[in-house]
Formats: sequence, C-alpha cells, structure tokens
Amino acid sequence: MANKRMELATQSDTPLFIPFITAGDPTAEATIDLALCLEEAGASILELGIPYSDPLADGPTIQAASKRALRGGMSLEKALKLVPEMRERGLTIPVIIFTYFNPLLQYGEERFAEQAAKLGIDGLLVPDLPFEESDSLAILCEKKDLSFISLVAPTSKQRMIKIAERSKGFLYCVSSLGVTGARNELDPRVYDFLKTVREASHIPTAVGFGISTAEQVKVMREHADGVVVGSALVTEIGAREQELTNKETRPDALEEIKRFVSSLISS
Repeated sequence: MANKRMELATQSDTPLFIPFITAGDPTAEATIDLALCLEEAGASILELGIPYSDPLADGPTIQAASKRALRGGMSLEKALKLVPEMRERGLTIPVIIFTYFNPLLQYGEERFAEQAAKLGIDGLLVPDLPFEESDSLAILCEKKDLSFISLVAPTSKQRMIKIAERSKGFLYCVSSLGVTGARNELDPRVYDFLKTVREASHIPTAVGFGISTAEQVKVMREHADGVVVGSALVTEIGAREQELTNKETRPDALEEIKRFVSSLISS
C-alpha cells in the first residue's frame, strides 16, 4: 500500500528532509535521475511540483522552473507517469504531488486520486486550496490511501490547531506569510508558531518556505520534525540546466547536486 511508505518515512527516528523539484525541469529524464539522486543524498519524502503558468505561492525561482518545464511540454498527466518510472529505477521514498487547484480541477479530482493510487504516488498537496474548502478532496484521497498534506501558516491559533488535528502524513508548516524563496533570515516569530502547531499535531511537522542554508536546517530541526527545501535546490538545478539536459554531462551535475543536499542535511 502507498500509505505504508509514508508511515515508514514519517515514523523514522531520522529528521525528515523533504526536497521539492519541478517535474520536467529541465527535462522528464533529468527529473527521474534527480529523484533517485535526492533519495541517495538522504531525502525522506519527495515533493514533485507540477509546473503551472500562474503559481501564486511561488517566488521567482520556482516560477522560472515552471517556465522551463512547460516549455518542454510537461503537464500534470505526464508528471504522474514519471513516478512509476522512478519506482522501476529503484525509488522507495514517498512521492507527494504538489499542484495548484486549477490543473487538478481540469484533470478531474476523482481521476487524479484513482491514477495517483495506481501509479505509486503517496500524497497530494494543493497550496492554493483553503483548508475550509478541502473536505471533498481530502475524502477522495483517503479513499485511495493517499495522504492529503495540509499547509498551516501563522494565522489564528484556533485555525492552526484545527488544521493540525485533521492533517495526514506530515504537516507542512509555512515559516512565513508570502511566496516561496530562499531567505537570509527567518521571521523570529516562527518559533512560537512551530511550538503551537507541534503541540496540536498528531503527526510529524515539517517547516518550509525559505529554508535554504545548512544553518537554517539545523535550527529548524530543533523546532520541527523536518524541513522542506525548495527554492535553494531549484536554484542549483537551474544553474545546471544545460548539464542536466545533456545525458553525457548529467552524472557530474547530479553529483554536484547530491553534494549540495548532503551539505544541508549533515549539519
């Protein structure tokens, strides 16, 4: 069962490390190799982002990755089909699909849940779907043994607790209001927020949005059960676009990315 992978990942004594990559950035083949590379580097769970032309929660780094992927013809359906190829090549960690609601709506929510379960996908995260409007999708996911990952931001304490109580898999804590992107400093108010959420949550908490340095990873691990790293990793991928696109130079580029990830999580 797909959910068994999530249980194993989230019940481990090792702090969660959850990298985000954009499907199709820079190519479909490179995405598969990147997934395997990230597992080798120590990833606990993979967030596979679906490129979208209007990514409201994403800053310029991930917007640029979406543009690269869309230019290559990537879509939600094609991204889903990458996962069984990853599994055939040996990927064992859970894969969470990170998509905006519009592509999901166009694809069909029931169709998505059915396909995701068949293709070895373990969960779904929809950043622009308000918690109050997510019941039907959460129920669809539960029926197919998919973890519906909730985002919780530093808003009212009552709402934070409500989201924490209903979450599945792991709880994605947004370190600050605003869009994704690497940050030199995190808002000091994040620590009280993480304490409140962690006390209310029955599942592990992972903090993301702006986590981009080894020092930030180290600090956040003291306040949450894991970290999500997106923009900093996507920047490294973007800087090696040509090398990752070329099959001959891809192995060296993957090694460089692996070293970058290892430097983040070995602190």
